Amino acid sequence: MFRIAGSVTAARLTAACCRTVTTKQFQVHGASLHVLSSDTSRKTRHGPAHRTPPSWQSVRSMASAGESQSKINYIFFGLAALFGGGGIVYWWSRKYMRETSKDTPKKAAAAVSSASKEAAETVAEKPVPETTKSAPAAPPPAVETPAEAAPDAESKKLLDAVPQSYPDFEVMPEIPGHAKYLLIGGGTASFAAFRAIRASDAKAQVLVVTEEEELPYMRPPLSKELWYSDEPKLVEKMKFKQWNGKERSVYYNPPSFYVEPKELAYQENGGVAVVKGRKVMKLNPQKQVAVLDNGWEIFYDKVLIATGGRPRNIPVFERASQEVKDRVTLFRGIKDFKRLDEVSKNASSIVVVGGGFLGSELTCALGKRSRDSSLKVIQMFPEQGNMGKVLPEYLSQWTTAKVREEGATVKPETFVKRARFSDGKVILKLNTGEEISTDHVVVAVGLEPNTELAKESGLEVDDMHGGFRVNAELEARSDIWVAGDASSFYDIKLGRRRVEHHDHAVVSGRLAGENMTGAKKPYWHQSMFWSDLGPDVGYEAIGIVDSSLPTVAVFAKATEKDTPRAVVEETGESLRSVTETEALSIFGSAMQQAAPATVPDLEVMEATLPTKEEAVAAESSETTAAPEVEGVRDTKVFDLANYPFALFPHPESATDEPAPDVEAAAKLVAEVEAENRVAPTPKEDYGKGVIFYLRDDIIVGVVLWNLFNRMPIARKIVKEGKQHQDLAEVAKLFDLHADED
Repeated sequence: MFRIAGSVTAARLTAACCRTVTTKQFQVHGASLHVLSSDTSRKTRHGPAHRTPPSWQSVRSMASAGESQSKINYIFFGLAALFGGGGIVYWWSRKYMRETSKDTPKKAAAAVSSASKEAAETVAEKPVPETTKSAPAAPPPAVETPAEAAPDAESKKLLDAVPQSYPDFEVMPEIPGHAKYLLIGGGTASFAAFRAIRASDAKAQVLVVTEEEELPYMRPPLSKELWYSDEPKLVEKMKFKQWNGKERSVYYNPPSFYVEPKELAYQENGGVAVVKGRKVMKLNPQKQVAVLDNGWEIFYDKVLIATGGRPRNIPVFERASQEVKDRVTLFRGIKDFKRLDEVSKNASSIVVVGGGFLGSELTCALGKRSRDSSLKVIQMFPEQGNMGKVLPEYLSQWTTAKVREEGATVKPETFVKRARFSDGKVILKLNTGEEISTDHVVVAVGLEPNTELAKESGLEVDDMHGGFRVNAELEARSDIWVAGDASSFYDIKLGRRRVEHHDHAVVSGRLAGENMTGAKKPYWHQSMFWSDLGPDVGYEAIGIVDSSLPTVAVFAKATEKDTPRAVVEETGESLRSVTETEALSIFGSAMQQAAPATVPDLEVMEATLPTKEEAVAAESSETTAAPEVEGVRDTKVFDLANYPFALFPHPESATDEPAPDVEAAAKLVAEVEAENRVAPTPKEDYGKGVIFYLRDDIIVGVVLWNLFNRMPIARKIVKEGKQHQDLAEVAKLFDLHADED
């Protein structure tokens, strides 16, 4: 169609007309179109224009009678747009529609009368039997049009309850043509975003489009609690028991919380609708249109990209035969959990490739299941120990020993060179020359951010960190935000980064939702992450935790309260990113007091701190325990926390020069290691403790090992970004000895 030139009124009329008759989702809804005014031109994106029910008895007959009128309306609009006429054409069109709408009830009654007359004629023409031919034919019964009966009191109530706008949902498209807030992706980031949007805009209409056939759900239980449930019926319903024994669903909200997508535009109080099993292929930022994989177009006002990531595969399995690929699971979502759950019940062996968070959690879970069956679980990874890219080497090796105790066979510094299929088994050729035969392989080696939208939509991708490049407000372009695993954001404290953890999805999704409603807030919150190796061992972390960074660790004796099970029993919450609210009330005063620590009095420490020779002797002895000092516990490994003399010089060697910095201490530790040739050992029991990760003598990351409800303190320390000469004093802020006898 051509746009009418001339007056503003005519332009609005033409825009409404074009938007109504050219978009394919409106082609079958002529019966629903009545009067279009200039202020409803944008609302037609929602779907067909509304119709007003004429009475409590003739709603359906009006729809039938309105079909011919709508066709005339389309023709008239086309002629108006083609030949112009400006305001005159607009005035005559309104007059015409007012006149024709008056005849609608008459047309409906005439249609009913005509149908009754035809039925009567059919009865009259029916052949009469021979035995009754002599009798005169009875006249056909008179057909009377029933008079409009006055509604009773109950009917009046029903009539008053009928909305002014009455859409016909039976003939409406399943996916709306417009959404004020469009969220691409159905994960945690989208869930946090639509909660924030609805909190700021109570009547917001939010449309979520997700590739999965699931409503928004939480992923952490898929590798944790779900595997430890003794009730199969709960797992079938995607419910699990938290470590405290209370049941919970993996879905954030029940199905009743959401509205049907085609009904979203008609919810006066707003709502959230989810389109499942569809993928957004392209965004047009200029026209504000999203194109789905079936060609459907959705106009939007604000859009959030929360596409997350897809499991990363390794080349050896990508090149393998189809028989091998059919027996490989790239673990990510509910579908993958259900598949692996079924496989583990019937397989004789499963190999887990990957030693990070997910791989270690799944190995412990499957190992626990293998205790009650003949299942054999093998884990392999190229690092020296489990979670070797995050934890210091000594703690990584201790974690490996813990995983083995769960019933799994762990093969560090091992990777797959070739994979083939033979006699119903997958044969893995390892770098060590060994061959392993297994029924199934689980690959858990990280994520690749889903950025397919970038190229077709004109969005920038971060070549270094991956993901969509966004600013501190998580905005990629005007009216386009990105949150969760797929966002490469600018952290005003730690610089540009990308994070793949649950709490980051919650925090970034919430921030994006707030900014979509006009908040304009920068990303400053340091998100945390956690991992549980069953109900008895777990840790929480924040900031940049990289095993290649210098670390200082302080440990203490653990108690029964220092386990994941205990913290869930205390807070009633299995998602420990949520338990921070509880922690704020418990440790609020400590947070306020968190400040750069001061170097302790060396004279006071003279009687307690070991000299360099004493520390080395303690490390070389298998039977002599190293002395313990308050706030610092020596361990049978080489870590900065094991050498208090490196941080606080012994009085005998003290001078007027300032205390050596952490870099010098790290160098000293390396020299001691080289002199004594003592390898780290996982035999030490690291009950609970805090590990500081340093960059340029500044704490940039913290791991709380079996130490819970202290995350606000760690967050404050990282946020301050200050240098600390006395990290033992900083460790005291975490109250490591609070529960000791």
